[in-house]
Amino acid sequence: MNKLLTIVLTIAFVVLSNDVFAQQGTIRGTVIEEATGDPVYGVTILVEGTSTGTTTDFDGKFNLSLTEGDYNLKISYVSYTPVTIEEVGVGSGEVTIIDNIRLQKTVEEMEEVVVTAEMMNISEAAMITTKRKSANMLDGISAERFRTIGDSDAAQALKRVTGVSVEGGKYVYVRGLGDRYTKTMMNSVDIPSLDPDKNSLQIDIFPTNLIDNMIITKTAVAEMPADFTGGIVNIETKDFPDEPIIDVSLSTSYNPSMHFNSGFLGYNGSNTDMLGFDGGTRELPSGANVEGIPTPISGNSEQEVNNFVNSFNSNLGPNELTNPMDLSAGVSLGNQFSVGSDNAFGYILSGTYKRSTSHYDNYRYGEYQRQSNPSEYDLIYATKQNGVVSESNVLLGGLAGLAFKTPNSKYKLTGMHLQNGEDRATSFFIDNSVDAPGQSGYLADSYNLEYSERGVTNFLLNGVHYFDNAMWEVNWRISPTFSTMNDPDIRRTAYTRSPNGPRFNAGAGGFPSRIWRYMDEMNVVNRVDITRDYQLFGSGAKFKTGGSYVYKERDYEILKYDMQFFGAIPTLTGDPSEILQPENIYPNGSIYYQSGNPDPNPNAYSSNVSNTSFYLSNEFNLFQNLKTSLGLRVENYVQRHTGRDALFAQGDPSGNNLDNEKVLDSFDFFPSANLTYFLTDRQNLRVSYSRTIARPSFKELSFAQILDPVSDRIFNGGLFSIDQWEGNLTETRIHNFDTRWEMFFNQGQLLSLSLFYKSFDDPIELVRIQAQQTSSEFQPRNVGDGEVFGAEFEFRKNLGFITESLQYFGLSSNVTIVESIIDMTEQEFRSRKNFEKEGQNVNDKRQMAGQAPYIINAGISYDNPEIGLDGGLFYNVQGETLTVVGGSLFPDVYTEPFHNLRLNMNKSLGSNASVNLSVSNLLNETRAEYYQGYRADKQIFSKYKPHTTVSLGFKYSF
Repeated sequence: MNKLLTIVLTIAFVVLSNDVFAQQGTIRGTVIEEATGDPVYGVTILVEGTSTGTTTDFDGKFNLSLTEGDYNLKISYVSYTPVTIEEVGVGSGEVTIIDNIRLQKTVEEMEEVVVTAEMMNISEAAMITTKRKSANMLDGISAERFRTIGDSDAAQALKRVTGVSVEGGKYVYVRGLGDRYTKTMMNSVDIPSLDPDKNSLQIDIFPTNLIDNMIITKTAVAEMPADFTGGIVNIETKDFPDEPIIDVSLSTSYNPSMHFNSGFLGYNGSNTDMLGFDGGTRELPSGANVEGIPTPISGNSEQEVNNFVNSFNSNLGPNELTNPMDLSAGVSLGNQFSVGSDNAFGYILSGTYKRSTSHYDNYRYGEYQRQSNPSEYDLIYATKQNGVVSESNVLLGGLAGLAFKTPNSKYKLTGMHLQNGEDRATSFFIDNSVDAPGQSGYLADSYNLEYSERGVTNFLLNGVHYFDNAMWEVNWRISPTFSTMNDPDIRRTAYTRSPNGPRFNAGAGGFPSRIWRYMDEMNVVNRVDITRDYQLFGSGAKFKTGGSYVYKERDYEILKYDMQFFGAIPTLTGDPSEILQPENIYPNGSIYYQSGNPDPNPNAYSSNVSNTSFYLSNEFNLFQNLKTSLGLRVENYVQRHTGRDALFAQGDPSGNNLDNEKVLDSFDFFPSANLTYFLTDRQNLRVSYSRTIARPSFKELSFAQILDPVSDRIFNGGLFSIDQWEGNLTETRIHNFDTRWEMFFNQGQLLSLSLFYKSFDDPIELVRIQAQQTSSEFQPRNVGDGEVFGAEFEFRKNLGFITESLQYFGLSSNVTIVESIIDMTEQEFRSRKNFEKEGQNVNDKRQMAGQAPYIINAGISYDNPEIGLDGGLFYNVQGETLTVVGGSLFPDVYTEPFHNLRLNMNKSLGSNASVNLSVSNLLNETRAEYYQGYRADKQIFSKYKPHTTVSLGFKYSF
């Protein structure tokens, strides 16, 4: 206790003594080994001509406090070539950063290396060295690169990494593989998504000034989780800011086709909507969560029925408003202090707020079918929808971190909360065809009011300990995450058009309905890693071992209420605001609500996962130029489920009912081998093999039926037995083979070519249920074995070699090309063969769903530090991708390429301020998904136009 009190008082003294502290400045830096990219422990840093100096800690970092002036630093370590850094300026109360001082092993008598501080600070040496010397194949982007290109958040920055695409501005896909095969981690710990239907966390919430680096692992190593295939994106946040951070940023965006639109749809929500959560306006009425709610036929009094209906919000339709421009703001604070002579304390605080609106006045959905006649090629529609979609989105985020370092240990505690609220109002015209099988044929006007609030709270307690002069490292992490998702009071109202005016028709547009959805999830990760540096075959080697225990638990429930009529349906005009008027509610009128929630509820489930893992790996040089990394990971994965299907919920004992029963139970071995042959000091040839896995999500391995109230499409959990599917959804096991040739040049320039092959056993894809013709229903299924063949090409080149006037310009591009093949199941092949058209020859192979055939990233950049101006023109596109697997009457659905051209410019305004201008979707492209059939015109599955957005941002650093 006394020691803790001493530390607290010391910190307080340092913080409060600004006048004394301001008399001196600080030099901070990092020393890494050129050959490995690893930090070097115990390096001597001496101020030339004095006896003042220090040594690096286990992170390779050092800290020097000096009076104002210019200094030369001598960097020396036994068996390494000395380095002198000249012209290091120190200002009173300021911090001077010297990034990535690289030491080379002394092979022969070499002269001392002399560089200037300016030269040290403009290189991206650490990331390039890490990429060049890593045991496995990876790509990444560093904090230093963020400063150069001016990207404000992680999503923008990752678009520049080879083989990476960012969907919807927030979800990362690697090598064109869908969300299922990409994993997002923060500080090497699993972080669940804000969206329960996604693997990947929304990464646009991370400001780049709090990120140390982002590494995309493309080939597996034993210490990483096995449930990825395309890549693992690991976001490392800063724990010790090298310099004080007090940043404030403001930005706004304007889309001429969306903002200040008088036709924007909205409704009166909650006073707390602006903070990303509902304040109670939309909460479920008291007594509604039981099966026997008050109805005219349940024995309740008339007043009880009337009171119950009136306890629901009476607003069922949107109003027209005028929406503002988008706005975002952020603040970041951080610093580190010396505590005593050998300890250091650091902190980081960050808050972000984003509020945006979107308005699409020609949003379209379609349901199309093949014709049964083999000579009829055109697709016919079952349902077409066209209308207006208006959305308001709020994202509120906070991150706080504390770190404490001693000579042999480092402790880090971080807490993060993200709160997201999305308000959605729609108005659609529905055209249902009488000519399509299973359809009744009607016209209707549909209105939807939706609200979704999602929250993620994560804590990380991390400790790193070094022993025996940093030859032993023990790294442990404990990280609980708590996620919630509430979709309160989703309201759908559809007026069926008739010769006598608008009316409610259960067999056509349907009766008004309301839905509440709830989800709570807990995710606890415990992990320990032990590393031993030693000598093998005459060179340095690393032995690693460790394990983890991950526990996840989710509770999910859907409650539905349908409007019914006890007597005649009231006369209607088509205005949703008229429906729940007092004169229409029982007993004055005929309206009452009926529960669609039997007990037990088929749309309620509880699931949990226990994943225990252990690994061993060894990294060594088998020969002088051949780095070898061999590893084996073992995972024991058990998933349990409590839930039932609709048949059992209706009282039929032949239905399925599970009570905490195992639905997945696997004990798997995941070997990995990574070989790197150093052709030259700057040229590598890599070969890799690994075995990985993709597992179904909680939602997929359930009996849940989830309705999208706008598109009217239904997701069915994979445990349902329907349409020759036995409900036996299982994991996908993948074998991965990779090779890469890479060459590195000065100033971050590089050239690389990669080839990869992946084989999939039982891949999971979203399939259109063929037996359901009256409704549009989809289900995740194992579809047959698959293969992926791919190639990646990347280059970064400064254009100064053409002429000196182009020295500030750079050209970069990375291209990924993929061929994917699925061997269809016998059922899918027969369903396609039965609807074969004249002249068509259906075979038993097709493209893999979710796998893009190509990704292209290209850009030309300008970076002139002398005038503080940088920016560029950047292009990204992903090829036509199979999205939904069809069969029988239903054609496949493909996502169209979206050619995204973006302009970004950053200008420094003195040393403390900067302004950013960006223009996205310069080509005014449309986002669309289409049905495709043999010799048929493609037809719309979904389509909308985001238009062009101009953003202006300002940042000030105190």
